[in-house]
Amino acid sequence: MKEIVRTDKAPRPAGPYSQGVITSGRTLYVAGQGPADPATGQIPEGIEAQVTQCLENVKAIVEAAGASMVDVVKVNAYLKDMAHFPVYNEIYKRYFPEPYPARTTVQSDLSGILVEIDAIVALPD
Repeated sequence: MKEIVRTDKAPRPAGPYSQGVITSGRTLYVAGQGPADPATGQIPEGIEAQVTQCLENVKAIVEAAGASMVDVVKVNAYLKDMAHFPVYNEIYKRYFPEPYPARTTVQSDLSGILVEIDAIVALPD
């Protein structure tokens, strides 16, 4: 059994996928979130603004499911250029308190954006 999570506080899916899916095991899977502003559809310029918007989009979906960023247990990040990793890392620490979630960060060709982030969340009871 699965429950779909939708919120207007994150961009609408650009394809055949859900923003988030909750399983019967009380786990939320947040789809990869790019840096589009959900209010305008615009993509900000620069890595700092794009990482911040991606994490705001992830946060909106996490909160729509009744959780918070402290409940995130795994993050996957895709950077167009690994030279952006130090900036990404500094902004990331603003969103996730210790103990930090498990994380994977890889370089990927992202079709016009600099970063995309997805997450797995253990929902509170």
